[in-house]
Amino acid sequence: MKRNGFIIGVIISCCIFEVIPLYAEIYTYIDQEGTLHFTNAPVRSDDKIQIRKLSELSSCFSTTPLISRQYDYHIARAALAYDIPFSLIKAMIKVESDYNPEAVSRAGAKGLMQLMPANIKAYGIINPFDPHENIMTGTQYLKSLFEKFNGNLSLALAAYNAGPACVEKYDSIPPYEETQAYVERVMTYYQLLKKRK
Repeated sequence: MKRNGFIIGVIISCCIFEVIPLYAEIYTYIDQEGTLHFTNAPVRSDDKIQIRKLSELSSCFSTTPLISRQYDYHIARAALAYDIPFSLIKAMIKVESDYNPEAVSRAGAKGLMQLMPANIKAYGIINPFDPHENIMTGTQYLKSLFEKFNGNLSLALAAYNAGPACVEKYDSIPPYEETQAYVERVMTYYQLLKKRK
């Protein structure tokens, strides 16, 4: 009887552990200087859970895999030319266009890195849908923002999304849900891609 009870207990335990998802929550928060932080435990009451499972992240707001290597050659050349991390450029492309070189936003942003018409004109782009030209120009623009905001990556990303004037106005990531979500998504993908290299 004790043996049967032991076996039943083991079976029940296995069933319980089978259905419990084994993953860690990752919390994010943005400090007063506009820097995005990641932690495995909440630091403040207003922290938001950004990721529960890696599988959830890779499927949210996207249709292509995070690790698509289709444009790696162009990304590598841009990373080398402008001293911007390969994984960061790739993360931005994932969030901006989901690797669709023909993407056009409602605001008229075009291509893989969603270049705005003003930047297309300013940088003398011939074909914004050409992957190489788009990635090189988008990375060059990001580099200029990175320098403008003294190396603060979160602010540079916010400026890429909302425009540098908005970031300067608030002297931090603007209080726009779209921009804050954009920064979080890019930074999250950036961290994941760095680990996969």
